[in-house]
Amino acid sequence: MTTSPPTVSLTLDQLASRAASLITDDGRRILGITGAPGAGKSTVSQAIVRKLGSRCSIVEMDGFHLANRELDRLGRHERKGAPDTFDVDGYAALLRRLRASNSTVYAPVFDREFDESIGSTTAVDPCTPLIVTEGNYLLLPSGGWQEVRAALDEVWYLDVPEETRTKRLVKRHSRFGKSSEAAAEWVKRVDQPNAELISAVRPRADLIVRIERSEPH
Repeated sequence: MTTSPPTVSLTLDQLASRAASLITDDGRRILGITGAPGAGKSTVSQAIVRKLGSRCSIVEMDGFHLANRELDRLGRHERKGAPDTFDVDGYAALLRRLRASNSTVYAPVFDREFDESIGSTTAVDPCTPLIVTEGNYLLLPSGGWQEVRAALDEVWYLDVPEETRTKRLVKRHSRFGKSSEAAAEWVKRVDQPNAELISAVRPRADLIVRIERSEPH
């Protein structure tokens, strides 16, 4: 029988302090922040970095989106954001490299304005003791994602009310060019099935987190 992970309600500052407690003298630690689309993963990750400064770097799963040209070739562009629209092997390999490397490692980021990943954008110094990596699919048990979970010391799942989460998503898609109708349709057709997939694996997290404050965006 699977044991449910503990659930905590914490402020962003308390979460950042909890992340700081993961830092040890015996090697780099990698913390995963996951949850359904619109859960506030980027907000939590950035709050941790603001508090920890040079002791922490963010590496995004979204930097491993397949290029739009490749998604067109594969016939997956209309499902962009689904698990099979990412270079999961490249992501897992980068996490393993971050664990072992004694030199600077460069990670990609996803540019929402251009809707494409940009390589070698984030430089991770070899002395940085904590890496925070955030993304939707850190807990999936198959499709190559199990290698991602194996590379992480802890994974925190962000638990957010559905209404709050979907409103954020519609607002986000509208901000980057979709009409309100098209944004709502994308949330229903693409984001929601992904959210259900992510929610189903939340028992694999180490901690369920509810943010105690004005909601992150």
